Amino acid sequence: MTIRVLLADDQALLRATFRILIDSCDDMEVVAEAADGAAAVELARVHRPDVILMDIRMPGTDGLAATSVICADPELAETRVLILTTFEIDEYVAQALRSGASGFLGKDVTAEALLDGIRTVAAGDSLLSPGATRTLITRFLAAPGLGTRLAGADDLTGLTTREREVMAWVAEGHSNEEIAGKLFVSPLTVRTHVHRAMTKLGARDRAQLVVMAYQSGLVQPLPPEER
Repeated sequence: MTIRVLLADDQALLRATFRILIDSCDDMEVVAEAADGAAAVELARVHRPDVILMDIRMPGTDGLAATSVICADPELAETRVLILTTFEIDEYVAQALRSGASGFLGKDVTAEALLDGIRTVAAGDSLLSPGATRTLITRFLAAPGLGTRLAGADDLTGLTTREREVMAWVAEGHSNEEIAGKLFVSPLTVRTHVHRAMTKLGARDRAQLVVMAYQSGLVQPLPPEER
């Protein structure tokens, strides 16, 4: 199946570069381009893309507001938002993740990493494993006052002990393969536990599961000296 991508960035040259790169792949295509957040929301509702590459800083409606609207729209439940950022304003990225974005990439990303990121997010996974992202998560996702609160401690009572354990490893940035090695089970078994936890908690994707782990207190943010 072809991954349908919407580009949302106010820099026309960057959009053109991404379009050429994405359209050169047999398994994905750019279906629309938006120069601001309002247009991104409108075009998302028209084209129902699989993935939106969303810049945060855009004129008018910015990418943060657009992400919140898109991820809250039931008709766009299958659309994943991948944030593009220069890492200058980490708390905005954290708020986007809490609002439902599936991860983020730096604008200086390599071509290979960009394409892999799109495929990863389209598959329902998230880009939350690099060390920089772990720091971002531990600094901001558990803090009050940023974005929507998705889960409290009581919300995890329906999870099994193993599901909570796997959820904690996911929140710390480990892949299914890494978790499988720690628990001496297969990656498929880990993936099953992840999806069961997501279903029980109503998590949109793996990224929201991570947010819930921190917000509920299942995983504690790292102290400053360990970040």
